[in-house]
Amino acid sequence: MLNPTAARPARPTGQWLTTDGTRWWFDSGALALDLAYTGRFDQPERLGSTAELAAWLEERFEEVDGTVSDGDLRDALALRDAIAGAALSASRGEQPSPADVDIVNLYAAIPDIPPSLPGGTRQAGRTRARAAQALSAIAREAVALFAIDERERIRECDADDCSFVFYDESRSNNRRWCSMARCGNRAKVRAHRSKKGKKEAVA
Repeated sequence: MLNPTAARPARPTGQWLTTDGTRWWFDSGALALDLAYTGRFDQPERLGSTAELAAWLEERFEEVDGTVSDGDLRDALALRDAIAGAALSASRGEQPSPADVDIVNLYAAIPDIPPSLPGGTRQAGRTRARAAQALSAIAREAVALFAIDERERIRECDADDCSFVFYDESRSNNRRWCSMARCGNRAKVRAHRSKKGKKEAVA
């Protein structure tokens, strides 16, 4: 996963989605893009309440205290929209809109969850993080994600009938599919059938 601050542990990425009645695992490669797939990109709304946002954040940030206000929910949806818009632009080789950039920068400017070293005997600051701090951490990741040298790694799935956007975190920078178990395997089956058909035609 993209980890813009080396001192921080990488957060887990990926989540279960349901497409055309089929449940499948989609790892977008970045926490910021995971947020975008909670209700954007033609996905059903998964953050329709403060409780749903709290649950989503707690799965990814063990530091958060589970308290989410209506304001936090509005902030999360605004940040999600901006990230989705910027990701779509990046996948098409375009610059993110100034409005999306402004929103991402706004939330990235909020203090995020500070790193901490375990094993001490004294407590420094809050022991639990607020939802706003988690959103800031996501926004800061988005800042790194949409940087010029990373933007080319944001791309759409190669399948003709799929438009899922992901961040290619592979060393070789050659990820083609939203999921090998989904579009990757379908492409292999199609290629095999096409090759078999050509052989039979020649015979």
